[in-house]
Amino acid sequence: MNSVAVSRRERLRAQTAQEIKSIALALMAGGGPDAISLRAIAREMGMTAGAIYSYYATRDDLITTLIEDVYTSLVDAAEAARDAVPDGDPGGRILAWAQAVREWALANPEGFRLIYGDPVPGYQPPEGGPAQEAEHRACAGLTGLVAAAWPRAGSLQPDGRGYAWSDFDPGLAAQTQQEFPGLPPAAVALALRVWGRMHGLVALEIYGHLRTLAHDPAALYRDELTDLIRSLGLTA
Repeated sequence: MNSVAVSRRERLRAQTAQEIKSIALALMAGGGPDAISLRAIAREMGMTAGAIYSYYATRDDLITTLIEDVYTSLVDAAEAARDAVPDGDPGGRILAWAQAVREWALANPEGFRLIYGDPVPGYQPPEGGPAQEAEHRACAGLTGLVAAAWPRAGSLQPDGRGYAWSDFDPGLAAQTQQEFPGLPPAAVALALRVWGRMHGLVALEIYGHLRTLAHDPAALYRDELTDLIRSLGLTA
């Protein structure tokens, strides 16, 4: 009987923690990153400030948990979509990853804003943790997509810019050299450009800039991806 009571308390605590996170994202959607505060969430939930601090000791603890959850969810969706396409179809894997990102963003607009929008004022992210692990996975996933396309795509890149490892963040350079030995710095530059094209129209759509301009943003996005994939010498 005691174990049943403990299990019930744990379940209720988990539900409350999830509600706190949902309200935090809703507050951010309505008032921007500045609107996230533990006291405001407590008011929304009818809790005392002391009660909510038993779940998250500080606002930064809550934001860290939100970012970890959101980023991990996004990368899980992108990786699952990519892995559903055979390794021998690099163009199809790029398309699958990108479309999964857009679909996830449309389903989780507040989460997209949290990790790709304006930073939360005063927030100090901790070193390490699931959020950085998810960021690492996203970076490695995009680089891997370009690495698979590089035998063809590399020959199609302009010759005017000679990239060196010193052009990039040391951590990114070290990560790429460790996980993709033999891949040149120019491939990292291409991966960043691919990321920019994948996210550009998604960001415009999430922030409402396409709503009055295009009736079918999905078609625009697919056309952009098709052009991107063709520019790499691939087909989707």
